[in-house]
Amino acid sequence: MQRITCQSICDLLDDVVRAFLHTGRIGLRALRRMSWPALLLSSVLLALLLTILPLALVLFTVFLLLKLALGAVVIGSRRARHDDKTHP
Repeated sequence: MQRITCQSICDLLDDVVRAFLHTGRIGLRALRRMSWPALLLSSVLLALLLTILPLALVLFTVFLLLKLALGAVVIGSRRARHDDKTHP
């Protein structure tokens, strides 16, 4: 395994920055070529993606945790009731 040096970290960060800049330039070129209606549609879709998707994931997580908590309470109460009936 190679030793990690400050120079290797700097080279890696330099490559990452270059890759992001290259991707950004490609994206800006694509935006410049788009017509106004296509640009409007893509911005609306991006806004929906950035707002609706996190909301859906959060709501899914909340309802899943609520379902698990209620299931644990119901199972616990049924076990307690069953134990009371078998051991008077």
